[in-house]
Amino acid sequence: MIDFRLLPAAVLCALMALGCGSPVQPETIPVKAENDPLNAPRSILKAYANGQELGSEVASYPKMVADVKKVDSARGDILEKGLQEIQDAPAANRPELAKTLLTKIQPAMK
Repeated sequence: MIDFRLLPAAVLCALMALGCGSPVQPETIPVKAENDPLNAPRSILKAYANGQELGSEVASYPKMVADVKKVDSARGDILEKGLQEIQDAPAANRPELAKTLLTKIQPAMK
């Protein structure tokens, strides 16, 4: 005869050996741009790098710099100096200065 008293223990051992379902799937968590204080400066610098002339956005530079300095004072200083260089430079040199500044304010990869 079959001993049914050991059946629950055998089933439990079998389930433990097989695991509890599928493996963990990696999940990508999107970062919202509105939470990134560097989003606006990057957008403006990309436009300058593509040849856009300075416009009314120049009036927003101090607020952008202040917002970046709240999070990262070093990048805020770099941004402030870079934006001033772009304003002072001849129009022909601005795209190259904007590209250089974009690379300087990119996040560091760890």
